[in-house]
Amino acid sequence: MTPAATKPTVSIADVEKLDVRVGTILAVEDVAASSKLLKLTVDFGDHTRSILAGMKTERSRPQEIVGLQALFVVNLEPKRMAGEVSQGMLFDIGFADGITPVLAVPERAVPNGVRAG
Repeated sequence: MTPAATKPTVSIADVEKLDVRVGTILAVEDVAASSKLLKLTVDFGDHTRSILAGMKTERSRPQEIVGLQALFVVNLEPKRMAGEVSQGMLFDIGFADGITPVLAVPERAVPNGVRAG
């Protein structure tokens, strides 16, 4: 793989607009109306959210991520896809570069809801 060119420079204020938090994946469900989407139920400490992730074709055993902590963008507008509503975005590594994505995970367990950055 050849790394992509670096994107244009942004200000720290732009980066600070994103709210990236750690959450524990409690459940993974199929989204029947989609060939790509899975519905993740994620614990953020003080609440849970449903987050849709286009990872159905990337994982032969999607249940293997249940119980793992990962990074999520939590301040995106809710988005309806395939009859479901996504309340955030899984922050993964690799998809944009055409490789099988992996989760962005903390190196050790941290409290759910803790912010990245």
